[in-house]
Amino acid sequence: MLHAETVTFGGGRLMRAAHLRSDDSALKALWEQGGQVLLVWHGKPLMQRSHAEVPPAQLMWLESSHELVAGQFNQSVFLGLAEGGAGLFAVELKDWTPAEFDQSSLGSFVDRTEQQHPDLPDIACFAELRQVMVALSPLEAEVASTAKAVLAWHSSHGFCAKCGTASDSIEAGWQRKCANCGAGHFPRTDPVVIMLITHGDRVLVGRSPEWPEGMYSLLAGFVEPGETIEAAVRREVWEEAGVKVGAVSYLASQPWAFPMSLMFGCAGKAMSEEITIDPNEIEDALWVSKSDMMQAFAGDHPKIKPARKGAIARFLIDNWLSDTLD
Repeated sequence: MLHAETVTFGGGRLMRAAHLRSDDSALKALWEQGGQVLLVWHGKPLMQRSHAEVPPAQLMWLESSHELVAGQFNQSVFLGLAEGGAGLFAVELKDWTPAEFDQSSLGSFVDRTEQQHPDLPDIACFAELRQVMVALSPLEAEVASTAKAVLAWHSSHGFCAKCGTASDSIEAGWQRKCANCGAGHFPRTDPVVIMLITHGDRVLVGRSPEWPEGMYSLLAGFVEPGETIEAAVRREVWEEAGVKVGAVSYLASQPWAFPMSLMFGCAGKAMSEEITIDPNEIEDALWVSKSDMMQAFAGDHPKIKPARKGAIARFLIDNWLSDTLD
């Protein structure tokens, strides 16, 4: 697909410098000599506004000497190198709860809340990545996605899956090692297929009950063990909507750190338009013409609201509408 790497969270070309992950002395030098640290709180990266009245539009980096991150080299994740050679790190902010905080907002589909730490300037806030992803540069989006995913993995995988003993972070945060049985564990990435299923000039979309009212998106599902991407596309569409799919082709991928997925965008040709939904899987599914989808994108459709900007579903539908899938 011609524009595949222009998808949000893709194409940032972060210099990950994986060869440095086992070089503790080199990493310490990068940390101490101008290291830049991205602070993350409950999956929300630290952002900065151009001024207080507008939404945040770029990441806010802290010097490694800042009181909120000083002394946390061993708990950090080495993300890579900035263009000028400075080390980029991520640290999770723990043991802090803002005043008047609504716990239920965390992890919700639409979290527009922002949190400010008293030790940071007024223009700094922690913001949900899905709310700001389209405002970030490709590099910053890749950095934030990487930081969020790896830190989330550490939070949920602190114990050895083989023997249950607490494990240790090694390799600059890119591996965990069990001191008891010696097992090594690596950051988890869950493969997910998301499908642009078409029949003529119509595309198949569906919705989950927890989504905002009227929002429809492409069907998607996890790839199962022993299954190809193509087989997963056909299985998921059949299970969710009762639609048989013939030819399947790959289009583009998107790292999706909510919490640790890799979305494989595919195109599929439906063999009919008959729909039989599984209510345990989705709330509704329907076929939408190009003209109706364009109306939905313009905000004028009486029933349909499209997938959010930045999501690969929106990206694929955009390219389908503009005939740029090839």
